[in-house]
Parts: sequence; C-alpha cells; structure tokens
Amino acid sequence: MSGLLILTAGFGEGHNAAARNLAAASQLLHGPGSVHSADLFAEASPRLNAVSRKAYLKVINKLPRLWSSFYAWVDRSQVFPRHLWFLHREMAVFGRLLREHSPECVCSTYPVYGFMADRLRRRGLLTVPFHNVVTDSISINSLWTRPACDSWFVPNPETARAVAALGVDPARIHDFGFPVQPFFSGEGRDLSPPDLSQPGRRPRVLYILNSGVALAEDTAAALLRGTDWELTFAVGRDEGLFRRIARVAAGRAAPTTLLRWTDQIPLLLSTHHAVISKAGGATTQEAIAARCPMIVNQIVPGQEEGNYELLRQRGIGALARTPEEVLAALQGAFGNRGAQWCQWRQRLESLARPRSAFEICRQLKGLPQMEAQAT
Repeated sequence: MSGLLILTAGFGEGHNAAARNLAAASQLLHGPGSVHSADLFAEASPRLNAVSRKAYLKVINKLPRLWSSFYAWVDRSQVFPRHLWFLHREMAVFGRLLREHSPECVCSTYPVYGFMADRLRRRGLLTVPFHNVVTDSISINSLWTRPACDSWFVPNPETARAVAALGVDPARIHDFGFPVQPFFSGEGRDLSPPDLSQPGRRPRVLYILNSGVALAEDTAAALLRGTDWELTFAVGRDEGLFRRIARVAAGRAAPTTLLRWTDQIPLLLSTHHAVISKAGGATTQEAIAARCPMIVNQIVPGQEEGNYELLRQRGIGALARTPEEVLAALQGAFGNRGAQWCQWRQRLESLARPRSAFEICRQLKGLPQMEAQAT
C-alpha cells in the first residue's frame, strides 16, 4: 500500500518535474514506500508514447503556430470526455494501479488524467480523493478544470484567480506554489551569487540552451565574444551543438563552463545572477525558487505564455528573442552595480516557495474527499 499515487506524463518537463519533486518530498516526510509515481501513457503504450513525445517536441519547436492552434482547439473542444474510449489502455493501467497500491489519495500533474479519474469514480473504481497539481501559470487550459476533482493546487495567486474564473470553487483551490526540488529548502537555501555592488565582481550568467530555439548559437556567440562575464552553458544532449559552442568559446579569457546534460540546474540557478532560457514550466519555477531572474528567449504558445506573463506582471526579468536583446537586457540589469538586478531579485522573494512540495504533501493528507456524483 502506498499513501500517495502520483500520475504524470512526458509532454512537457513541468509535469514530470512536479511529480518527481512531490515523490521526493513524500519520501522525506513519510518514508520509503509512501508514494508511487506512474506515467500512464508510457506504461500503456511505450512505443506510441515515445513517438508521440518526439512529435510533440518537434511541433512546439519547429511549428509553434500549429501547436498554438491545436492548444486553442483542445481548450474549447469537447474531445474529452466524449472520446475517452481511445485511452482505454491508459484507463486500464490506472485501474490496475489503484488495485495494486491501494493509495490514500491520487495526485495528477497532467490534466487529461482528471477525465479518467472522473470516469473511474462514476464506475465506483476510484474511491479515494483525486487532486490536480497545476503546472502552468495564468494561461490555464480548460482541460485542468472541466472534470470533477477534489482540489486544485496552483503555483501562485494569479493562477488561483485564473482557475476560479473557469468556474472552480475557490474553496477547492490551494495556492501552495509549484512543487520544486527539496534542494531549494535545504542546501540551496543559503546559496547566492557574488555581490555585484562589490568592486571586481563579475556577473554570472547561466544559459540553458535548447537546440529548437531560434538563434540559440548566435546568442551564445554574442555572450562569449561581447562580455567578460562568467558564463555557464547547459547544452543538454545535443553533441553537435556542444562542439560548435566549444569552438567559439576556445581561448576565451573570462571564466567559461560548458556542460552537457546535467542534474545540477538547481545549484547553478542558485549561484548565478541570471538565467537565459525558454519559459518552460519547470525551469521558470526553479528559477523563481532560486530567486534567479530570467531572460526568456522563447515562449511555446499556450502553456508557456502564462509563465512569462507571471514574470512580466511582477516586473521580473525580460523577454529577449534576439542576441542583441539578450545582451541589452543583461547589461541593463548589471549596470550601476546591479541596481536593476537587485530589484528583480527582491521581487522574486515574494514568489519563491522553496518548501512547496512538502506543504502540498502535508495538505494532501488532510483534505476531505468530495461526494461521488451520480452517473
């Protein structure tokens, strides 16, 4: 028996990150065996899931307008729950996990599972509370709110208002923050970049590259050739991109670090003055937890628009799509001994929720289950 069953999906790193972090927090709070995580799509149809994930990444990076149209269509259509039959394998896996693990409650970081949970509840197969952990900010797709649910956990007050505007009872909405890694409330709590007000301190800039982002290499080259800042490039698994940036960086006098795939992003965010990245859910929320201002260089239409909108409304960071705009935004932030950067960091303090995963896990234990609805 596991106390918590967490459901995730691989269509956007924010879903998986939230699930991993909740699982880690649950184990720290309640011990090993207190949680089981599952990706129903991966378990039900692993080959189809792998193909679908590759197609998803290709579309959001190469065909953003097509993705925007699809995202808007899903938001207003009734494809769910009318056509849940084509997810019959995933429904079967869901039912099996309920029987095998007998959880005290189920928590989902992916919106489609809410429709499955509602169907299973009506059939009498789901008899424990079901909760949504919303991984987007502000621009909330109606998939998150249309199926019945015991509660919604949201990352910030702005998103709480957006979810309520879609018809959710405010009493069922809990603003506990995005569940970030326990690192941020542990050893990361006391980390910070060098004080820019002190003479001789170089700005430290982290650039998380995505090979699908237009002008990614040009931006890297502009930073390498046009600044004397300490630069860290997290390139991921694109070996060709890594080699090309390494050639440009060769011989640079100022401190330069090139990384392939790394699990040290939380540490890097906590020790750098700013991060350049697309507005992905996990990266944006980890940057907030680290109080690391973000220069956004790509926004995937739909789910990522609200991530940047949150930063814009709070007056934090900047949107910079070209190398020139990136350099100008950072130079403005670091000028005058980092006056604007200090302002950004102070504004992040009110958004940062480093203990969010722990608080959500504690709250899940105490929430009542809603009454089953008639079929």
